[in-house]
Amino acid sequence: MDQGNKRVIKASRQTERRHAPRFGCDTRLEMEWGSALLHGRIRDVSASGMFIEVSDPLWVGAGFRARLFLEEPVQVDCFVRRVEPGCGMGVSVDLPENGLRERYLGFVQALSRQRP
Repeated sequence: MDQGNKRVIKASRQTERRHAPRFGCDTRLEMEWGSALLHGRIRDVSASGMFIEVSDPLWVGAGFRARLFLEEPVQVDCFVRRVEPGCGMGVSVDLPENGLRERYLGFVQALSRQRP
């Protein structure tokens, strides 16, 4: 594969990665990773993921459970998709087919209405 094709594939993957609109927020969360309990803040969120500000991010591919501190806490399973060292990590969220899914998506929808 030549360099031109590699660039096109890389660009299309980046486009796919960000297909859902993101909305800024500043929400506290806890991350359960093994026996550790880590703390961070959500910088932005979408229907498919979020960026978590944390001083020591996990690595790409790591999975953990996050508890978002909304009016009613919401738990989602997350998988690290990208890392910004010293800043945080972009994660995808796995939304269960139950009331938690609706609450998470309601949170994102409420943020979308606040967008200027």
